[in-house]
Amino acid sequence: MEVLNTISPWTFASLAYISIAVISFIPVLLALLKKVELNPGGDSFPESPHFNEANRLLLQQHFSRIYGTLIFWKNKAEWHKRFHYYTICWTIPISILIPIITQYVDSNSQTKLFLTIISSHTAILIAFHRAFKVENNYKAFRHGESDFYDLYRRLLDRPKSFGENEEKQIEAYFIEVEKIRRAVRTSETDNLPIVEEQSRQKVTE
Repeated sequence: MEVLNTISPWTFASLAYISIAVISFIPVLLALLKKVELNPGGDSFPESPHFNEANRLLLQQHFSRIYGTLIFWKNKAEWHKRFHYYTICWTIPISILIPIITQYVDSNSQTKLFLTIISSHTAILIAFHRAFKVENNYKAFRHGESDFYDLYRRLLDRPKSFGENEEKQIEAYFIEVEKIRRAVRTSETDNLPIVEEQSRQKVTE
């Protein structure tokens, strides 16, 4: 109790802020370390009544080859989503608090320390969010995953929308899947962090 009485309110606020910031970052870290599994999608190609046995096997083999890509997209989308919302949930209230807290900054070093901590936290989050293009990457991986499953369900439910017979339907489906994969790959490479670009942005700001 005596130790708590000797701690200034600003020191306590600094420790509390750091603790909450670290604890709330755990879900973001888990998304980076833990692999998210795909949700069960119900009956798939082996149970489809629209294709013969040979074509059902062909479609199932194709799905098994893209399965790893779907897990990769899902994990990437989940991590970028969590980091995006972590950044938003911290930077918005901090940007409001900083002008208010600056009114109380005086010769008290503990007040300056608290202001430095929250300012640095905000700066780091914004820098990483921009450098790794978190929002753009989230959209790219999430849209790719969603577009594939829309196509996948359409083939299972309405195969005739792809063509008049099984061969044309499967070929059209494969072509559309290739387009989705190419689009996601293009977005991923376009959203790679570029140090030079970030340096130019800081100079212009």
